Amino acid sequence: MFANLDFDVIRRALPYLFFEGMTFTLTLTGLAALGGLVFGTALALMRLSGLKLLGRIAGVYVDFMRSLPLVLVIFWFYFLVPYIGQWLTGASRPISVGAFASSLITFIMFEAAYFSEIMRAGIQSISRGQPAAASALGLTYAQTMRYVVLPQAFRNMLPVLITQTIVLFQDTSLVYVLSITDFLGAASKVAQRDGRLVEMYLFAAVVYFTISCIASFGVRRLQARIAIIR
Repeated sequence: MFANLDFDVIRRALPYLFFEGMTFTLTLTGLAALGGLVFGTALALMRLSGLKLLGRIAGVYVDFMRSLPLVLVIFWFYFLVPYIGQWLTGASRPISVGAFASSLITFIMFEAAYFSEIMRAGIQSISRGQPAAASALGLTYAQTMRYVVLPQAFRNMLPVLITQTIVLFQDTSLVYVLSITDFLGAASKVAQRDGRLVEMYLFAAVVYFTISCIASFGVRRLQARIAIIR
């Protein structure tokens, strides 16, 4: 069954796959996770602020993003961002943003919707007595969130946040629709160049599976450690 397969093509392509493809994938995953976490935390605070208008704006945004297929959002931002740049700068023609910036903005905006729900659950898991005690000590709402609530919420939600980041790592493979050379895109280019589709896509699947399994194992260890701290 495997007699006609040439796995040596994988060895020859390793530098290209990892130094260019995987480097891009991990960079996009890290930056998108950081941006999505910051934006998602802001959305979560808006929904919990008690101001109905802010809560509704954040709620509509989260529901809207979560109802769209990610690949559609990637296309949407890729074609829309140049026009937004033109509108902001007053240029005479759409601004060239580039595939990387467009994909990064897409993932930050998309993942923020999911991170916000995780953060909202984490904030709500904190006992109501703690914000009340902080208020009694004279702390403002912002100080209470910064020094009392958010540190504990981040710790409680850390395993879920990492799990969502693993999903994000897998989702970044969708940037192939923009012809970006991420890990899967690099594997696809080598496969088509050398006519070795089975070998390269099989190897790509093994790499994604291995990285995701190792990260998931780390999440379980972290969950157990946090449970002991509690």
